[in-house]
Amino acid sequence: MLAPLLGPGYLLLRDAVSTPRSWLSDAALGLSEGAARAVPQDFAIASASALLDGGIVVKALLLAGLWLAGWGAARLVSSATGYTGGGPFVAVTLAIWNPYVAERLLQGHWSLLLGYGCLPWVALTALRLRDGGGGWFALAFWMALAGLTPTGLLLAAVTALTCLAAPGAGSRARQGLGILALSLAAAAPWLIASAGGALGTYRGAGAPGFDAFAARAEPGLGVLGSLAGLGGIWNGDAVPPLRDGWFAVVATVVLLGLVLIGARGAWQRAEARPLLVLAAVAVLLPALAATGPGRALLQATAEVSPGLGVLRDGQKWVALAMPGYALCAAAAVPVLAGRGSRLRPAAVAAVCCAALLATQPDLAFGVGNRAHAVEYPPAFTAVAQQINDAPAPVAVLPADSMRRFDWAGPAPVLDPLPRWVRADVLTTGDLSISGSTVYGEGNRAREIQDLLLAGAAPDALAEVGVGWVVVAASPGELGSSARTLAGLEQVYGDDDLRLYRVPDPSPVAASPRRGLLIGAHLVWLATLVVGGLGAASLSRFSRRSVRRLDGRR
Repeated sequence: MLAPLLGPGYLLLRDAVSTPRSWLSDAALGLSEGAARAVPQDFAIASASALLDGGIVVKALLLAGLWLAGWGAARLVSSATGYTGGGPFVAVTLAIWNPYVAERLLQGHWSLLLGYGCLPWVALTALRLRDGGGGWFALAFWMALAGLTPTGLLLAAVTALTCLAAPGAGSRARQGLGILALSLAAAAPWLIASAGGALGTYRGAGAPGFDAFAARAEPGLGVLGSLAGLGGIWNGDAVPPLRDGWFAVVATVVLLGLVLIGARGAWQRAEARPLLVLAAVAVLLPALAATGPGRALLQATAEVSPGLGVLRDGQKWVALAMPGYALCAAAAVPVLAGRGSRLRPAAVAAVCCAALLATQPDLAFGVGNRAHAVEYPPAFTAVAQQINDAPAPVAVLPADSMRRFDWAGPAPVLDPLPRWVRADVLTTGDLSISGSTVYGEGNRAREIQDLLLAGAAPDALAEVGVGWVVVAASPGELGSSARTLAGLEQVYGDDDLRLYRVPDPSPVAASPRRGLLIGAHLVWLATLVVGGLGAASLSRFSRRSVRRLDGRR
């Protein structure tokens, strides 16, 4: 699936941006005007890229996310249901090879896929807690890893809290408080960043996007059928070709058929029931949210409580169905093997796996090579070096947050420059979707952009603190910016990028909250590291104890 990404180059596809090196800019820490959607992700990549090429880091995390999804599904099936043999293999296949993974990969949501891969591990660990087996260190690790993106943490927290409904030992209230405490520690970066004004900016923008980002109906399925089949992403361009026609119905029938065949068997396991209920809710609620009244209700609620803006991409919450779907798919194997079939369970499982693979053949090889590694032109390295030698706020043209580069493929991509330089790159966050514009939260960036499009004098840019202007070879609005650029010194230019220096920009005061945000990111990092080391130490101690007991016997 990821073969085209494993060679030299970088992941650059729609929302996915990887660069050789990233920096702890204000934007990376969540101090910019926009909503803190990429924390602590940008902090983690900036820290890791000081030691290892950032492109390798991102591709390794994406690969780890899908590997964890399959491995975790198999472990969850074995633990919660006791199924062995072929059942876990079907769970592995369903967890990795499905429309949700394909669509989120094409949308560039690599960190969301990492959080998705943590969900079965979160469920497995929470169920062990209910059994009285411990696991707080492990749960802290998985929740912090899923929390590389805010949505991933919310998915993990909901999964863990849902598993408290399973029978077991210990106080549910105490365990629930423990899960909430871990969630708050892992969420510290984006909670504190949002409290600093990003949510207010989102409210001021009218909490846009609920109509544009609602789940989409696929041909012949409607919204509910699309979501039940783990499809229905809002962006019709981020969909494998075969999901754009009648074959989507066939694929959905096969996937849901396996789930429904095994649902009764999985329901007989008390530990699995909460996850089956969660799977049903994860399909029904996004479907309701995509209706006219649902969108209107969410829109009105987000205007009052802008933190609920995280709900506007409704289809992403279908990830919560994956653990329950995996349990049902595994349970379908003994059911099919026992209905007069002459096939052994292993053969039945092989047929089920083949059927799942056949319903999504274009997921192979980077979704038909649409997700592949790209090489940056030398201009990006040269421009980044110039800016990093004299960091100052950067204005960009054309007036668009997305770029279309011939060397990156036909899909639009986020501008890679903000993650490549020390200085803050001023972007509005505006998105053009189906001819309509969903306005972002970058009000200051929009004011500076308007100055450029109006052809303002260079002094006007200097007064607002802009030190550089970068013009990319990408389609988009340039307005009368040529007048402004004519008065600036061009310090670099080729067919891909042009860089202009703004003389004597006014200094921009550093944010007084920078130290606070760094501390919040360190809390997240501590949760991840302490949880991982603690879980590894306890696991090693447990294995040693078992070996000692075996030796005595």
